[in-house]
Amino acid sequence: MTAVQTSAEQRGVATGQDQYPAGAQVVVRDEEWLVRSSMPTEDDGTRIEVVGVSEFVRDQEAVFFSGLDRIELLDPRETALVMDDSPNYRRSRLYLEAVLRRTALPQSERRLALADSFLMDPLPYQRRPAELALSGANLRPRLLIADVVGLGKTLEIGLTLAELIRRGRGERILVVTPQHVLEQFQHELWTRFAIPLVRLDSVGIERIQREIPAGRNPFTSFKRVIVSIDTLKNTDQYRHHLEQIRWDAVVIDESHNLINRGSLRNQLARTLAPRTDALILASATPHNGDAKSFAELIGLLDPVAIRDPESYRAADIEHLFIRRTKISPEVREQMKGQWAERGPSHSVHCPATPAEEKIFEELAAVWLPGEGGISVSSVPLFPYTLLKSFLSSHAALRATVSARIKTLEKKDDPQGTAAELAALHRLSELAADLTEADSAKFAALVRQLREEIGVGPGSDERVVVFSERVQTLEWLAEVLPAALGFKGRAARDCVRIMHGGLSDEQQMACVEEFGLADTPVRVLVTGDVASEGVNLHRQCHQLVHYDVPWSLIRIEQRNGRIDRYGQARPPEFRALILTSEVEGAKDDTVVAERLLEREDQAHRSLGTAEAVTGLYRAEAEEKSLIQDLLRGRTVDESLDARRSGADGEDAGLDDFLADFFGPVGEEAPMADPTESTGSTPGTESSGGRATASPVLPRLFDSTAQFLDDALREVYPDARERLDLDRDQQSGLLSFRPPTELVHRLKALPSDYLREQRLRERMLVTFNRRLAEHSLQRARESSTSSWPEISLLTDLHPVVEWLTDKVLVGMGRQEAPMITANVAEPIYLVQGVYSNKLGRPTVVKWMGVTWRKASREGLVDDDMVSLLRRCGVGPTMANKRRYRDPAPLREALPDVLDTAEAFLNTHRDAWDEPLREPIEQYKRRLGTWRQPTLAGERTKERLADLADSLLTTGRPLLRVLAVLVPDPDRGDGDEGPPLVSLTAPAASPSRF
Repeated sequence: MTAVQTSAEQRGVATGQDQYPAGAQVVVRDEEWLVRSSMPTEDDGTRIEVVGVSEFVRDQEAVFFSGLDRIELLDPRETALVMDDSPNYRRSRLYLEAVLRRTALPQSERRLALADSFLMDPLPYQRRPAELALSGANLRPRLLIADVVGLGKTLEIGLTLAELIRRGRGERILVVTPQHVLEQFQHELWTRFAIPLVRLDSVGIERIQREIPAGRNPFTSFKRVIVSIDTLKNTDQYRHHLEQIRWDAVVIDESHNLINRGSLRNQLARTLAPRTDALILASATPHNGDAKSFAELIGLLDPVAIRDPESYRAADIEHLFIRRTKISPEVREQMKGQWAERGPSHSVHCPATPAEEKIFEELAAVWLPGEGGISVSSVPLFPYTLLKSFLSSHAALRATVSARIKTLEKKDDPQGTAAELAALHRLSELAADLTEADSAKFAALVRQLREEIGVGPGSDERVVVFSERVQTLEWLAEVLPAALGFKGRAARDCVRIMHGGLSDEQQMACVEEFGLADTPVRVLVTGDVASEGVNLHRQCHQLVHYDVPWSLIRIEQRNGRIDRYGQARPPEFRALILTSEVEGAKDDTVVAERLLEREDQAHRSLGTAEAVTGLYRAEAEEKSLIQDLLRGRTVDESLDARRSGADGEDAGLDDFLADFFGPVGEEAPMADPTESTGSTPGTESSGGRATASPVLPRLFDSTAQFLDDALREVYPDARERLDLDRDQQSGLLSFRPPTELVHRLKALPSDYLREQRLRERMLVTFNRRLAEHSLQRARESSTSSWPEISLLTDLHPVVEWLTDKVLVGMGRQEAPMITANVAEPIYLVQGVYSNKLGRPTVVKWMGVTWRKASREGLVDDDMVSLLRRCGVGPTMANKRRYRDPAPLREALPDVLDTAEAFLNTHRDAWDEPLREPIEQYKRRLGTWRQPTLAGERTKERLADLADSLLTTGRPLLRVLAVLVPDPDRGDGDEGPPLVSLTAPAASPSRF
């Protein structure tokens, strides 16, 4: 307890300027509204998102600006004290809990609040990105998640976004991904975290154009959006719309594609980065081997993190960058039982057929002669393009030869290219009549699929077959079904083809079909468009490289499609290796087989293969390898030369990059669990209580208990009105959503709404095992990958809807009176300090007593503990006795003055954890020299941003309820001791 003397000078409405915290009620245009979120704007004051409370606007969503509308935040001194006649004071307890839930966590709270409530395994390594984002090491939540393929970056992003939402920093979210993973990303965020994203693929854009007025910015109509980077970068209109929007959080997946300065992707990233608070970049391969390019990527997160873009170390960006591999100790130990160990990569030798040997002879003699020979090609690298096409398939070879002939025939110097044209025509003739019967690799593929893997009619086994060439994919899709024994309709349905030439809808459909156990597809033949970001492991643990990319990175990316977190069976990899007896022939044993072995070695020893060459890009690896082959080097000589810097050009670079991309052997330190409370376990605070407090202050034991009581209060006739059905054994709730909830469901994925018919009936549960089972069952369905049962989390629309219903159940500016085990009236008061951005920096839940006779105010700053000591809970009795509120209302001004004086007394101490990192950033900013006007403007903007994060103005105060003594209880009556605020406290506790 803290004794505080108040004075008349302190009196006044302590709302601060333009502060509208979530959960507060405001009056705009003569109607009552509940604040959902607020954010300052440059020109129009504070922008507040609200939902209607009064009858005329009930459940309608709206946006107001304090500079354009008169927004009245009600004076807490005018609070009306009302009776609560509900059983066990249920209405009051629900109201207090709802206010707790709707109040954003302050930015001083660094601990994770929701990590244990989602549909994900409790793996600490997957929590670390969210912990880093909130740690305070950053001025804002900005980081690059660079975990290698398969560790679960989408889950790490989802948890980070969820924590930002709980802090009021995730209302407006933009997720940018490659087009083929749009639905996969959207699916994960909804089914795992109950975060709905509106998908703006080609179909979604058409729908938006029908639903909103022409010229309207679509990003103002949908506050949480997922869109493909190709859609944004290729559409000037959408880039213009983006420039008009400020986001709470932006996520850019596969962010290595942003590096090339001047590219459309880079321009898009540079447009978004300064227009968002939180920025999360994700990539398993974020580096292209160039220090300056990587520095530019980091500069999107924090322009002042790297002073010299050509010379910096990992320690310079450790607050912005996190990377682990599968062999990192923290990952390896936590993954036991969650991720089956991968098997070896099997090389399946395929002796060339006579027809293929003739082509090998032609290539060896004319195009790729041995030492001392001269190639017929006028372009040094083209012979290897021919070779790779042939090693893929005769169909790919024909396409490459035909394209080259057309190119040469258009040249003005036919004589200079005559020999090459003649050689091309000979190759064309050799390949013209080849069929699958002439392909050794095709025969081996069929044997492997049927005999070794077990693919065929009547089998559920699945396999993904990779090839670099579209012509190979199209040919395989045509001839494989019959060769595997499929006939009729089954032959049409058993194979699916996926490549970059398909639309985003077609690509997503391929991935979804392959991931559903009950669909007839058995083989997915795909190009390397599926090698980044796509989950193919749900129903598959078999992968075949029909041709092998000449890049360790690309091999690893392919393997990562089935070798990833959640894989239940050991992944198996096979590569078809075409061999030749022709002297000097460069068959697959020369390059492909050796690359497979080196990738496997690197994966097991380093956890990743990308650092082997030090090039960090698949295209660069392939180009370098071919150039070394032209110099007469072997594959091993080429790879080892790159790492040792033997060519001179890269000496020293590898050591620099090793800090970023070497194996991670140490677990990063976790945040001190007591950091945000300002104390250590065992220290004493108000009333002798330990100050180590829960992240989320709660009156109810669980969200399930809160929802249960809320339904009884809001819908006492729920069985009839909502057709509510509850399975007590499984925990399943089934009900018909009322109109106001249906209106909120528009934010859910449209496919999910339609396929599960959610506007007609919802199935929800708090039972994690039931929700997980429903998700797994959906993957075994042939109709939909969306589960019929969703897990109720604190972020779920159903929980948010009921929370708001409870809040508006209390009248305008009303606070309930609760008879409790107290010796004198105790007022429950919320105090919130905010920064210039309108975000809470300090949130205090207080019990306040005013003693008129002694002019003394007393404060207990742990409201939740106080309520428990006062006996406020589900078993308390409500005698429904009338109480005269007049004397209690008379004390309100003094009570609020007491609360404000208490807050002001301790404000500096509470602010210290925020102030220190901000001051450190400003000192670093002061040493950042920029030679350009644009750089100086950026510096000014960042300085203003740093200042805007500090607490400003007076606290916002709200009277939530009053605990009053039981009039029937005398001083000598039996019962627990009456609670009274008496002794001064040494120091306040902190939430």
